Amino acid sequence: MSTIETNREVALRFMEAMGTNNPELAASCIGPDTVTHTKGYGRFTGSRPAEVMVAMIDAFRHLVPSGLNFTIIDTIAEGDRVVVEAEGNAVTAAGTPYRNQYCFIFTVRDGLIRQVDEYFCTVHADEVLWPLVEGAKDLAARS
Repeated sequence: MSTIETNREVALRFMEAMGTNNPELAASCIGPDTVTHTKGYGRFTGSRPAEVMVAMIDAFRHLVPSGLNFTIIDTIAEGDRVVVEAEGNAVTAAGTPYRNQYCFIFTVRDGLIRQVDEYFCTVHADEVLWPLVEGAKDLAARS
């Protein structure tokens, strides 16, 4: 199998991990120095290191128990880069539908994801998911 196809496979395994709330699978796809950059201007934007990426996937078990349920629309792989276009179709723990569109740009080296640039509708995420994040923070603070 070519390096390009191996890179595509690791990116798609990571997508599976995010889409099914599987932090163990996610951790197997990334290196300790991996970073994700969520682009845009909403509350979810910013850069996060590998351990936070995995912790967020674990936290989504509570926010979106059935997973983001990604449908992969397209992939493009060239060199060490893999682009994945996807749509999520989820229901939050509060019973609210959460459907978003995504573009992920993965940089893969030596069989592991080293960087993820993530694009999605941050307005929709802020409206539907952020109240759940705030509620979880409040609950944790009271514990």
